[in-house]
Amino acid sequence: MSATVAPTPHVHAAVRTARPDGGQNTRRPRRSPGATLGTNGILVVGAAYMVLPLLWLVFATTKDASTLYGANVFSPGGSFVANLQRLLAEDGGIFLRWLGNSILYAGVGALVAGFISLMAGYAFDKIAFRGKGFLYGTVLVGVLIPNTATVIPLYLLAASVGLTNSVWAVLIPAFCNPFSVYLARVFSSGYLPDAVLEAARVDGAGPVRSFLRVGLPMLVPGFVTIALFQFVAIWNNFMLPLIMLQDRSLFPTSVGIFLWQSQVQQNPEYSPLVIAGSFLSIVPLVIAFVLLQRFWRAGLAAGSVK
Repeated sequence: MSATVAPTPHVHAAVRTARPDGGQNTRRPRRSPGATLGTNGILVVGAAYMVLPLLWLVFATTKDASTLYGANVFSPGGSFVANLQRLLAEDGGIFLRWLGNSILYAGVGALVAGFISLMAGYAFDKIAFRGKGFLYGTVLVGVLIPNTATVIPLYLLAASVGLTNSVWAVLIPAFCNPFSVYLARVFSSGYLPDAVLEAARVDGAGPVRSFLRVGLPMLVPGFVTIALFQFVAIWNNFMLPLIMLQDRSLFPTSVGIFLWQSQVQQNPEYSPLVIAGSFLSIVPLVIAFVLLQRFWRAGLAAGSVK
């Protein structure tokens, strides 16, 4: 009696190799050279878009008015120290006054606005009250409105109470930022568990004490991130101080450099002052980001993962 064996069908199976720890190695799909080249190309173009203007500014600061717009754009000159000396001595050292005003506006505005935004975001996230959804909706609508659209209404309000041409005309509008409130709510939901606040309430802490003793220390990275965003936004603000201020001694660097730039056509010797002033005006921003990078990097990571 003979037995017949049915032919085994040919089956294609995925081959997986065993690892020494008993697991299995799975191969990642290989990316095509075109996709890799396209991705790297986009990154190179983006990096060049951000780095080349700054690199040009560094080299231009070392040149005088006669060689500033020469053919060798990225070649160093020999007038760096002379340009800085003239910048700091121009008009009785007015640039140092402008730089101090920018530090005042951006520093105080960032700290106060960051704390106000943190309190508002904490309230929207952790506290239940009537009209909460409607109020938060108005905050989101405020995020969509560009700052330049509010400059004229803010000027009319400041003029009605006599605050124009003063430090408060620039500081008070900077204390409230809808986008910072939105970020603060995201940070509060990501950093601050509800169980921690519930434990504080069980121990007898009220809403204010819970925020100051429990919530605020846990939200420090978020506060630093919001304050840095506010610092950069206020430092780069141009339209609001241009409309609000008439006294040159109250100008920030953005408006002061614009004032010099408007005189370049009549006097080309102002060109090195504009370039050197622009170079010095970014130094505080670089210092702030370098000193606080560990906080804002942690804050961005926590705000993106809930």
